[in-house]
Amino acid sequence: MLKTLRETADLRHLRQIIAGLDEGVILIDPDQSLLWANDAALRMHGVDSLDALGATVDDYRARFRLRYRNNHRLEADDYPIERVVAGDSFSEVVVEVTVAGEDKPRWVHQVRSLVLNDADEDEPSCVVLVIQDVTARYEAEDRFEQSFNANPAPAVICRLADLRYIKVNQGFLDMTGFAKDEVLCKTVYDIDVLREATQRDLGKERLTEGRTIPQMEASLDLPGGAKLVIVAGQPIDLGDQPCMLFTFADLEPRRKAESALRHSEERFTRTFQMAPVPMAIGSRDGHRLCEVNQSFAALTGYGATEIIGRALGDVALWATDTVRRDIEGAIERGEDLRGHEAAIGAKEGGRIDCLVSTEAITIGDDACVLWAFQDITQRKATELELVEAIEAVMKDTSWLSRSIMDKLARLRAPIPDETGVGLKDLTAREREVLALICRGLDDKTIARTLDVSGNTVRNHVARIYAKIGVNRRTAAAAWARARGFESDTVAAGLIREHSA
Repeated sequence: MLKTLRETADLRHLRQIIAGLDEGVILIDPDQSLLWANDAALRMHGVDSLDALGATVDDYRARFRLRYRNNHRLEADDYPIERVVAGDSFSEVVVEVTVAGEDKPRWVHQVRSLVLNDADEDEPSCVVLVIQDVTARYEAEDRFEQSFNANPAPAVICRLADLRYIKVNQGFLDMTGFAKDEVLCKTVYDIDVLREATQRDLGKERLTEGRTIPQMEASLDLPGGAKLVIVAGQPIDLGDQPCMLFTFADLEPRRKAESALRHSEERFTRTFQMAPVPMAIGSRDGHRLCEVNQSFAALTGYGATEIIGRALGDVALWATDTVRRDIEGAIERGEDLRGHEAAIGAKEGGRIDCLVSTEAITIGDDACVLWAFQDITQRKATELELVEAIEAVMKDTSWLSRSIMDKLARLRAPIPDETGVGLKDLTAREREVLALICRGLDDKTIARTLDVSGNTVRNHVARIYAKIGVNRRTAAAAWARARGFESDTVAAGLIREHSA
């Protein structure tokens, strides 16, 4: 039979020595009974007495279930308390402790063993279980592990002692295309996260010293080709090991977007410059031109250096202030023009009739306007010449449809009436003269019909033109019909009166 500690006087002295230790201590007799436990050991098991901890090793195993951190449950012979009784010497065994009947572990214990022998005998007189409660540390590590793995930002951790990667998250694997086992246990020389870094020498120096590595651009050498990233390093302790946490920002999407934008701008610039349509780009605020194409320069006579940076009003591009105010007002109200007819002034002084269209665009961060001009000067001149030719051929004829004459008049003078004058503003005699004009009668016939002199008729016609804002008989007839003037009825009455 082994000589037990309870048969000696040493137990009392040993208890006095270890009672106040922060570490938990359980004294176990070689006969597998629990002799004593200090307060720290009781707290680490959530009990307040040795009886609650268990009278024997079997009792302890029945009240507390232990498993390793990898979730493998300990067999009976593997319990630290069993191993220490068997004389097994061990250190730094980490186990999770679960109270019997519960599902989740309450504590994480780090356990080591100690065997006490009599001075004159080799047989153990007492075995000791020394326990540290490392629950808080492992909970913190678990939180870090969860956060590290869940973080979408790519990250990898290397151990400073040998510069080997010991942790990698899914973000880094997704960014690089590596598998997890292709990264872990590799070194920073195998997967160089500071390759072609903008401050590579500084980064290597800080890594050697275990100091913070500031953000810098680098190029990762990957199986699919180089990848541009921003990398930074932060020293951390993982367990008791100094490590370096590398985090990354993938710059490839930005580089591709910048490249696509640059190519798009280049295509736009080539299209803009080669377009046969006169075009210009100006700021929305202030109407200053920042670019013109060759067609615009050919149309207006202004070279790029003469007009870029100047407001359209300053170079007198618009033929009149009224045209300028109308167009600039529409732009300031956020309206886009489509085929707006306006006249512009060329550099050498000529007038150019155009259809103006605009589109709001953004260049960089600036709100701009794209201008397009269609020269219709020749077209309008041709239309006017056609009208004049038709009028010359058909002058003084009454068989041409008055509706056609009205359309010709509107084509000849398309500008809408802005005088505000109506039929009520004409005298009775002026309405009679206007009615006969609408019948297509010349001045002599009108004079005979009204029994007045030719000068009188001409004076009436001149006053009518001045009041209604026209300068041709066809335009006067169109003006009257547009206002519902019953010219045929008035003229017929005058003619009957003259016949009588």
